[in-house]
Amino acid sequence: MKILIAGASGFIGSALNQSLAHAGHTIYTLGRQPSGTARHFCWQPREGKIELDTTLHFDAVINLAGENIASRWTAARKDEILQSRVAATQVLCQYLCELERAPEVLINGSAMGYYGDTGDVVVNEQSALGQGFLAEVAQHWEAAARPAQERGIRTVFLRTGLVIHPSGGALAKMLLPFSLGLGGKMGNGQHFMSWISLADALRAIDFVIQHLSLSGPVNLVAPHPVRNIEFTRALATAVRRPAMLPMPAKLARCIFGEMADEALLASIRVDPQVLLQAGFKFNDDDLLAYLQRCLRKQE
Repeated sequence: MKILIAGASGFIGSALNQSLAHAGHTIYTLGRQPSGTARHFCWQPREGKIELDTTLHFDAVINLAGENIASRWTAARKDEILQSRVAATQVLCQYLCELERAPEVLINGSAMGYYGDTGDVVVNEQSALGQGFLAEVAQHWEAAARPAQERGIRTVFLRTGLVIHPSGGALAKMLLPFSLGLGGKMGNGQHFMSWISLADALRAIDFVIQHLSLSGPVNLVAPHPVRNIEFTRALATAVRRPAMLPMPAKLARCIFGEMADEALLASIRVDPQVLLQAGFKFNDDDLLAYLQRCLRKQE
């Protein structure tokens, strides 16, 4: 297949690029900076500019473009987070809809933040939109791809959870403090964290490409969410250090502001119902075993 990836320089995107290429697909990338390679194209989504070879037919397009949410949210930063996703999706979908031969599938980014804080309630792809800024972002992000759906392109929204691997993302930031024995639970530690290994996330995306019956929202999470205190204990065990330094909720809010409540302390208990019903098999559904295995390889 010929596959175009927007956001291929990010943690998930770069790994996906390598994984799909290794599987034999021809990968093209779309980014804001030139790379000097024939399979890389440039765009400026906020300016509505995109430069692609119109003679190419892409079998699949994967859009993971968007600013990182891990920062203190000022009004300006929130606008960047929202618009980077919405503008990118709008520009890409407009381009795809104008093609004489559209791709068979568009896999568009989204996030488990769609569901808001669910407490102890389990949610799946049929669950209602939650409340909060991240829910608003996911809602607008998905809505921006509506033209592709109307064009008849099979469109999938990856409502992605916490992707775990020592090479990047949240785990990479946690490793140093936990390795020094300075890690600990967040708040009271009772909030649920819906996670997925990087390898399973990559396999699931390829699975979605191959399974023509899948469209609409797909929860990209492992079947067994864990409470923050369980995650803390598993990571401490994997690095063979005590977890002695909890972060009280008040301190998290002082440091991170609104982001603390929505991204660090929110309980989001998500079930990957669509993937499971479609027959996808998770290789990594035990957090402790996965952390021990992947961190052992880093030693």
